[in-house]
Amino acid sequence: MVRARSPSVWRPIPVTTRPRREGELDGVDRHFLTPEQFDRRLAAGELLEWSRLGAYRRGTEIAPLRSRVAAGVPILLPLDLDGALLVRAAWPQARLVLLHPPGRSPAPTVTAAFDHAVSYDRTEQVVDELVGFIGSSFLAPARPRPRG
Repeated sequence: MVRARSPSVWRPIPVTTRPRREGELDGVDRHFLTPEQFDRRLAAGELLEWSRLGAYRRGTEIAPLRSRVAAGVPILLPLDLDGALLVRAAWPQARLVLLHPPGRSPAPTVTAAFDHAVSYDRTEQVVDELVGFIGSSFLAPARPRPRG
């Protein structure tokens, strides 16, 4: 819904060691890696963040992010708390939003790592806040005015 309202927002394709599910396409839904491939990318510093989900690992490749950031493209990067903290450590200038359940205020030590916190009790409200936050975080590129 955020991307529908802000089409310039880019969402990276995560890498994962879990098996492909029916209907998923490699390079479209996820990049499916063997554990050895994941280890090599991690050791080479090719992942901005990563986490373990049960028996599998997932992560975000850094190279596509760098090129989008350099071009001024806003990025929507869904992360768990561990991943967000890794992003904060690697890229202190990143603008992070914490989504938390209604009625459960996160601990101050958690919220300190984030620029904004949103309770996700109403989807439309969350989308409004995220779109507003993204809009305030990025300046629109200058476009020439049509003459005529």
